[in-house]
Amino acid sequence: MFTVYVLKSEKNGKCYIGYTGKDAVVRLNEHNAGSNKYTRQNSPFILLYTEEYEEKADAMKREKFLKSGQGRKFLDERGE
Repeated sequence: MFTVYVLKSEKNGKCYIGYTGKDAVVRLNEHNAGSNKYTRQNSPFILLYTEEYEEKADAMKREKFLKSGQGRKFLDERGE
């Protein structure tokens, strides 16, 4: 199972979009612990949105879409 997730920085209000094979809450905790440069500089984060997929390729495709203009519009319309 793969999860596409959207995090929101409580520091600057910007969103971070990613996918993982781990539980989304575990990945959130890793980001808040500084697992990569962007999230280390902009933490703490809250988990806003998740979608689950059976196939990694489907999760990767959805992550790419959510990072696009249409994907960001979709998230904005949902209030994310």
